Amino acid sequence: MSGSLSIFYFIVLIFSIIVHEVAHGLAAEREGDPTARMLGRITLNPLKHIDWMGSVILPLILILSQSGIVIGWAKPVPYNADNLKRGNKSVALVSIAGILVNLTIAVAFGLLLRVMVSTGGASQSFAEIASVIVLVNLVLALFNAIPLAPLDGFRFLSAVLPRSTEPFMRVVEQYSLPLLLAFIFFGWKVVAPLAFTLFSLITGISL
Repeated sequence: MSGSLSIFYFIVLIFSIIVHEVAHGLAAEREGDPTARMLGRITLNPLKHIDWMGSVILPLILILSQSGIVIGWAKPVPYNADNLKRGNKSVALVSIAGILVNLTIAVAFGLLLRVMVSTGGASQSFAEIASVIVLVNLVLALFNAIPLAPLDGFRFLSAVLPRSTEPFMRVVEQYSLPLLLAFIFFGWKVVAPLAFTLFSLITGISL
């Protein structure tokens, strides 16, 4: 990856993470909780969302080391579950909102790229830019779908699974941090092929 493309990759990652978090806040607001709005978190201002380890340091390390996968996170947008009007249904919706937004971005830019390439209207620069946007958002969606705390996949499952599974989910939460750290550094062998496959299905381009 060239230096300029690496910088663009990093910028796309930051803003994709921010949009992901804003989606959580908007979903919570729609479900009755104004906490994110009151705290000024429904904004695209990076300073309101950046977590230095998850948004800057880790992504830069992964990019510079050419690890094959680049992931990250921002400060979670807070919400008060007691204000949500549909209980666990609202929690599930808020939890999955960020993933759905990342997937929507990936599909939108992927289909645009597919059309532009098929009609001969895609320059190399546009193809590279669109490809980065698609791939980054696919990786973010897949990463956040992992059912380990504090990721969205864990919160979603906690909201939709029956109460009888709570003891099991508490055990998963207890060991989530070491498992998540191991996944960040070794799990790319699982996520990367899946992300590349989805990329090809959407764009019609093989990586």
